[in-house]
Amino acid sequence: MNSQLQLGEVDVADIQFNPRSRDDIHQLLMGLHHIYTTDEFKNKIFAILQDLTPKAINFELSAPGMSRWKIFVLGMLRLTINCDYDRLLELANYHSLLRQLLGHSLFNEEIYALQTLKDNVALLTPQILEEINQVIVQAGLRQTRKSKKTNRSMRLFIKTKYFQYSNHIPNGSIKAKLVFL
Repeated sequence: MNSQLQLGEVDVADIQFNPRSRDDIHQLLMGLHHIYTTDEFKNKIFAILQDLTPKAINFELSAPGMSRWKIFVLGMLRLTINCDYDRLLELANYHSLLRQLLGHSLFNEEIYALQTLKDNVALLTPQILEEINQVIVQAGLRQTRKSKKTNRSMRLFIKTKYFQYSNHIPNGSIKAKLVFL
């Protein structure tokens, strides 16, 4: 993500969340925010995503690329709420908190194209998702232990779901979701 903020852009570390929200999207975004603001976990996730770019790209024919962070956030969102690409497109383009986490300013009118989402989120293979899962579980367990010491109310829920997607989408992945209560 850009280190230089644009007008109306909020640094990911400074995004404000409603700690009482029980919405699944809001809870996921808080968990992703925690990972992004914890250097150890952010570095591990980015190291896993380093190999995300396909080996052979025809730049004239392919959809525009996305940053690894955006692919990660949108991929985790798609798996967490089990949505199709049309709903993901709607959220990516119009959900204000999600757009802040993706690094968009309030005045940024960049709109994602459906094919861009499909091509980029599909880069998250089952192997990559399994590696990411291990980091997320580690982050959640550490935060749970930490929250006992500081009396913060936080729980880790680990869900196992099996997805039947086609075209490079995981065919049975384990996911962990950080849920703040």
